Amino acid sequence: MAGIPYNTPVQETLHVSEIFRSIQGEGTRAGWPCVLVRLAGCNLNCSWCDTGYARAEGKPMSVAEVMETVAGLQCKLVEVTGGEPLIQDAAPELLRALCDAGYETLLETNGSVDISSADPRTVKILDIKCPASGESKSIHWENLGQLIRGDEVKFVIADRRDYDFARTVCKEHDLPGQFAVTFSPVSERLAAAELARWILEDKLHVRLGLQLHKIIWPGQYRGV
Repeated sequence: MAGIPYNTPVQETLHVSEIFRSIQGEGTRAGWPCVLVRLAGCNLNCSWCDTGYARAEGKPMSVAEVMETVAGLQCKLVEVTGGEPLIQDAAPELLRALCDAGYETLLETNGSVDISSADPRTVKILDIKCPASGESKSIHWENLGQLIRGDEVKFVIADRRDYDFARTVCKEHDLPGQFAVTFSPVSERLAAAELARWILEDKLHVRLGLQLHKIIWPGQYRGV
């Protein structure tokens, strides 16, 4: 895909925490090689955050520089994540550039920011914050109406209260009937087997997410 032209202002600047190629660890594309573009900065402070280092200001890069770096990693699947990508003004330009260049483009967002600026060709992965995160009041509920077929919804679950919250949201908004929904247990706070048991008992049509990158590279948090 290197060399494919894209229309984006090269002066648009992003603050980038890291760019690397790894195995996608979550969602419907788990297991596939993927380039992760992790933008710096976040407007939330979740209790279980495992990418706290991304809250610090990252390296300034133009959209064109990010595109050049991504092209050099030679992978057709790209995820823009954070932190929270959409708090950066240039994030929509980056998403548009990636889509224009023919990448399968994913956006992982914490659900607190209006997602309408994201290119409609982008697969949006909306993280709905449960109570144990400490950020459930930050949810921008209007985002559910912005999702389209092919987008995904994720709940990170630390305990039974979180599970009941996620189950209720799924039912009230008919989320499993429209989108791929993932329930992911918080590492070291909820056993995957326990969450699996709850899902099976309630006959929920949701995916159990186990964060493959943590299984492949245990104890390693950056660059995976």
